[in-house]
Order: sequence, then C-alpha cells, then structure tokens
Amino acid sequence: MSRVCELTGKKAMVGNNVSKAMNKTKRKFDANLIKKRFYIPEEDKWVTLKVSTSALKTINKIGIAAMLKEARAKGLYK
Repeated sequence: MSRVCELTGKKAMVGNNVSKAMNKTKRKFDANLIKKRFYIPEEDKWVTLKVSTSALKTINKIGIAAMLKEARAKGLYK
C-alpha cells in the first residue's frame, strides 16, 4: 500500500537536497504517517487507518466520526 493518509490524502512531495556548494539532487519528503486503530461508536466497530500526525491532531479536536464524514465527502475513505 502506498504512503498516503487515508483521511486527508497527504502523500510524499518531491524536492531537492542542496549541498553547501549549491549542488541539487532530487529527494522525497514522505508524509509523517502512523497506523492507528480507532473505535467508531456510531458503527460499533474498530477500524485501522494509516493517518498523518496532523490528521490525528484533527481527530483529537473534532472526533473520528466528523473526520470520517469529511473524508467520505472528499472521496478519500469509503
């Protein structure tokens, strides 16, 4: 499975390593993802999601049900 947040859609970005001599070589900035289990009381089940740490902070703020609702509206989570 690719390294993409299942709730926000965040994925790797491409940039450059820049040396002291200003030589540039391509590199990849991976998203900060963790695998986490969440309990959804509305559906009475556990789900395992690969989420970014910023999405985890949002889940702590607004709740998993609201976050899943937003992700479904965007077409990121089924």
